[in-house]
Amino acid sequence: MAKAAEAVEAAIVGAATLDAHRLRADFPIFEQRFHGKPLAYLDSAVSAQKPRQVLDTLRDFYETSYSNVHRGVYLLAERATERFEGSREKVRAFVNAASTREIVFTRSATEALNLVAYAWGLDRLGPGDVVVATELEHHSNFVPWQQIAKRTGAKFRPIPVDDRGELQLDALAKQGSVKVVANNLVSNALGTINPRGVRKVCHACLRVTRRLCIR
Repeated sequence: MAKAAEAVEAAIVGAATLDAHRLRADFPIFEQRFHGKPLAYLDSAVSAQKPRQVLDTLRDFYETSYSNVHRGVYLLAERATERFEGSREKVRAFVNAASTREIVFTRSATEALNLVAYAWGLDRLGPGDVVVATELEHHSNFVPWQQIAKRTGAKFRPIPVDDRGELQLDALAKQGSVKVVANNLVSNALGTINPRGVRKVCHACLRVTRRLCIR
């Protein structure tokens, strides 16, 4: 997972070298104009637009292979299951996971974060534990941990940002018995790209307690 995080980070840092016009052409929705100007969509943290490759694949699946997966022995169900599990393997390879058993599909990142917080957090957190998030987080990676900490008696401590919108990492090193560090790579509110130092500090804190880091 560390290699995957570094790859994503490197891609974002090197985004200036990407051909934005070529990438934009993959998204049919950007062929529209609003108020006489090309569409600029900045709300991907809520609902990301889909490229033509995704839309074509979905259309092909619904037209040729749609059926309930893992529930039938007829050819159509087997085809749907094969494509479903095939996508799981592609995701595993992309994020460098050790096994497809580590890949869990949810309807959104919000649902995934809630699943981790309530399934793992309610069972593993308790008084004396510390849950750390950052002030740069989307509410979906802030409020669930805040609520879990309240219900389990753990302490919830956000990492503050300075006047430039950057994390004050010194605060993380002073938190004590940290069991969860929840932080993003890029803030959807300020656009801040967190440095690699965040991950290193997170791992240093979590090595003491051998717990969970969500990024």
